[in-house]
Amino acid sequence: MQERIAPLLITILCLGIAILYVPIAVLIGYSFNASALVSVWGGFSAQWYLELLHNDQILDAAWLSLRIGVVVATGSVILGALAAIALVRFKTFRGRLLLTGMVNAPLVMPEIITGITQLLLFVSMLHWFAWPHRGFTTIVIAHMAFCAAYVTITVQSRLQSADRSLEEAAMDLGAGPVRAFIDTTLPGIAPALASSWLLSFTLSLDDLVISSFVSGPGASTLPMVIFSKVKLGVSPDVNALASLIIVLVGACVLAAGYWMRLADQRRIADAQLAER
Repeated sequence: MQERIAPLLITILCLGIAILYVPIAVLIGYSFNASALVSVWGGFSAQWYLELLHNDQILDAAWLSLRIGVVVATGSVILGALAAIALVRFKTFRGRLLLTGMVNAPLVMPEIITGITQLLLFVSMLHWFAWPHRGFTTIVIAHMAFCAAYVTITVQSRLQSADRSLEEAAMDLGAGPVRAFIDTTLPGIAPALASSWLLSFTLSLDDLVISSFVSGPGASTLPMVIFSKVKLGVSPDVNALASLIIVLVGACVLAAGYWMRLADQRRIADAQLAER
């Protein structure tokens, strides 16, 4: 029976991989197309990568999106980790149910509803407090509102499975609660923090709907610029830009995976050494 199922599972796996990665390979291939027409292959050329270096609109949008992504990812990891610690370490406190609902709400809320509500909030705040003006700041706040929820869920699951015996042993040896957490538990959840940072950065870099609502004049993110260009037809320089983003994100994922594997091996080695 297993011999009959194995070829079917392998076929399904190959189809799934093909659906995911063949379009990416086609995109990268056409980024080297000498022809300006997407459907016509005009030979191999890297001219669109050179033209991309002189496209100020795309470069400015890419730089803005990268800055927003770094700030959002860092802030989301801090807020999400603190929320996860509160939900895991403090079983009963006033407002726990409200905090749980606030964490889960952005995960199921449609982006268009989130964008509208945040736009109304920023317009009201600007009217009453003369801050914030729509642009970099409002995009960062809006993105952190939903990215922090993903961080909380990821770190919370890792904290729940973490062994607190080392932390308790550190406190028995005289370390304070904060120092014990930093020395024992924090290294254990570091892979979750790293993956949460990458996830938040990717979500922020990819967001189009919410950014369209809360951005202002002169604050167009990269997805907004690409979407405006694609509506008029796929541009070869957009293919080149997408290929560079794919390579960059792929390199970051591989580096993070390698780092997390080393961290897991180091943690296992430390645990085996402690048992001896």
